[in-house]
Amino acid sequence: MTARYCSLAQQSAPAFAPGLAAERLGALRGGRLMWVNGTVLHYCFFDREDDGSVIALPGNAGTRWVSWVGGQEQREVVRDCFRAWADLGVGVTFAEVDDRSEAELRIGFQAGDGCWSAVGRDALSAGLNERTMNVGWDVTAPGERAVVLHEIGHALGMRHEHQSPFAGLHFDDEAVYAELSGPPHHWSRDRIHFNVLRKLDPAEANGSVWDAQSVMEYPFAAGLILEPEQFRAGVQPPGTLSPLDREFALRWYPPQSVRRPPALVPFRSAPLSLGPGGQADFTVEPRETREYAVGVFGECDSVVVVFEERDGEPRFLAGRDDGGAPFNATIRARLVRGRRYVVRVRQYCGWGSGESALMCW
Repeated sequence: MTARYCSLAQQSAPAFAPGLAAERLGALRGGRLMWVNGTVLHYCFFDREDDGSVIALPGNAGTRWVSWVGGQEQREVVRDCFRAWADLGVGVTFAEVDDRSEAELRIGFQAGDGCWSAVGRDALSAGLNERTMNVGWDVTAPGERAVVLHEIGHALGMRHEHQSPFAGLHFDDEAVYAELSGPPHHWSRDRIHFNVLRKLDPAEANGSVWDAQSVMEYPFAAGLILEPEQFRAGVQPPGTLSPLDREFALRWYPPQSVRRPPALVPFRSAPLSLGPGGQADFTVEPRETREYAVGVFGECDSVVVVFEERDGEPRFLAGRDDGGAPFNATIRARLVRGRRYVVRVRQYCGWGSGESALMCW
């Protein structure tokens, strides 16, 4: 039987303003789905009796209801895989929660729906009672843990490694279509193209070289790859986190030193001295409950994200990372008196003079 693969849902390509420089456009494409470093990613498991989907039966035979609730052994595999990513020392952390309203990642176990995940911050567009990840078969079986590591890689913003433009893989397209249109996948040609044959933009790739050992690489049987010649017999990644997987994770999410952010009083400003890629945190303790504007003014092109502190951990509240226009990267967020917020600023790319300031008013 052929290997079972992760199946990402097809997403429309993001639209960017015309006339952007190639360096700027590459930075936006490469980073638009990545989490802000230092984020605590909360995850939960669907566990209610009414958590599930109504699916159509083949041959117009009606419909049936399928639960999203997974067994304890399945859940423990997922927990163990989150620990494996955390053990790399990345600057994001993972915390399991019971309340789905607190979770950025919501995990279901609908059998027959395949294994898939939202990629990075695409998870934030899913409704509160919608899955951002599904585990569609028994991952307690030997060799199946790899698919959970793979889906968490997607949740962190990683793409399929075999779709890297640096891989140099030349597939026998019709052989791939024939393989994946049959059991156990039964994928359409569009789904096969999106998940296997389509090449990523270089800025979206996980790295500048192809990693055949990556947990984000599909295993391929003999006869599907024509070139390079040494892979005509197939590709069989080990199903563990590779050194380059770790390199990718640490490049985007370097370890965070523990420090208390400087305070930012509403209606005041705090100076910034950030070079390209520089990041700084500030705290806000509002004097009244209302909508505030938070923005960067000066010669820089910045990301601004607001987190609310809950039990000492930051929870995403509002933000933008499309770069914005220079001199005006402003967001709005409703802040509650008596609560503590963290405003994170990262200079995206460009030409900062070091004389910019963060303001809250």
